[in-house]
Amino acid sequence: MQDYEAHIEKLRAEAAECALIRDLATDKAKREMFNRLCLHLNALADEVEKEMLKRKTT
Repeated sequence: MQDYEAHIEKLRAEAAECALIRDLATDKAKREMFNRLCLHLNALADEVEKEMLKRKTT
């Protein structure tokens, strides 16, 4: 389980970095790209979290 938690933490940290870059970007295309990356990384973290919860309950 610690492995899952470490992956979730890493994905969330990377998503936060993307959000920061998105907020600082002056170019519209870069803002959009980093926003998509942020959303994608958070979605991946959510999926890992769901899988972790499934394995805890079985």
